[in-house]
Amino acid sequence: MTPAAPVHPRDVLYQGERAFPILPAVDHYAGSEKLMRKALALQGERGPVFDLTCDCEDGAAAGNEDAHRLLCAAIINDADNLYGRIGVRIHDVTHAQWKADMDVLVGEAGDRLAFITLPKARSADDVRTQLDWLRTCETLAGVKRDIPVHVLIESHGALREVWDIARLDRVESLDLGLMDFVSAHHGALPGDAMKSPKQFEHPIIVRAKCEIAAAAHGCGVVPTHNVTTEIRDIEHIRHDAERARHDFGFMRMWSIHPNQIEPILSAMRPDFSEVEDAIAILCAAQDASWGPTRHRDTLHDRASYRYYWELLARAHATGMALPDAVRQRFF
Repeated sequence: MTPAAPVHPRDVLYQGERAFPILPAVDHYAGSEKLMRKALALQGERGPVFDLTCDCEDGAAAGNEDAHRLLCAAIINDADNLYGRIGVRIHDVTHAQWKADMDVLVGEAGDRLAFITLPKARSADDVRTQLDWLRTCETLAGVKRDIPVHVLIESHGALREVWDIARLDRVESLDLGLMDFVSAHHGALPGDAMKSPKQFEHPIIVRAKCEIAAAAHGCGVVPTHNVTTEIRDIEHIRHDAERARHDFGFMRMWSIHPNQIEPILSAMRPDFSEVEDAIAILCAAQDASWGPTRHRDTLHDRASYRYYWELLARAHATGMALPDAVRQRFF
């Protein structure tokens, strides 16, 4: 009798429930064609360890919106987009251009668009409005997939309704927009709350980060941390990412300069000793058809298997070197 093929963890560990999204730990923003192509080349060299987001909101000069969104669509469709990990940030729901952004991007590149980021939502209803139009655009373009959305939480209203936003269909990531959030306090927060160390210490900012992370994890959505404004001091960048990951539970972070990518990845990678445990536990579990197993005198079942599978998947997504046999089994 031919032995049964090994069952992949995603096919057995999440029956009846939504699997937590495993996204690259860095979301790298680029607004101009030069920077987009530079980031695309770097992604080709490094692999899909970071996402590239083409920026229609801040990247397009006033009056040049149509040409800019066509540029973004061309970048997404480019033959050098090897991994399908390019998204786009469109204009917000109050802007006259947002529907045209979505029309063109979904119509021209919907089959390859990794996600759409929705900025400056004031409420869950704002997100619903844009989701409804996204579905219309997909239907008109004949796109057969549900394009995920990432929602920027940068207003009082969005923070107030962050759990409702996180529960919406298609929402894959909640992104903290720190600078707009600080600005929304009309001078009540100091300008240095936009950077370290105060961004991790001011009670109002701490509350916002905790609320976003809690809502994201509670609803099976990835919490994404705001950018650090430092672009030269690698240790400063790494420290910001470490605090975001370990103190506040963020799983992903924005980048605005290529120098920021590697220190963020380094900070977001799981501990190597835990990865070694995950490999041993998951290989034994798969060999046992996902029944209970024992590792170092500790019993494991599907609850702990989910933890170790997500840890191993994050290690892979951050570019950690894994044995070839593990890659063949799981990736």
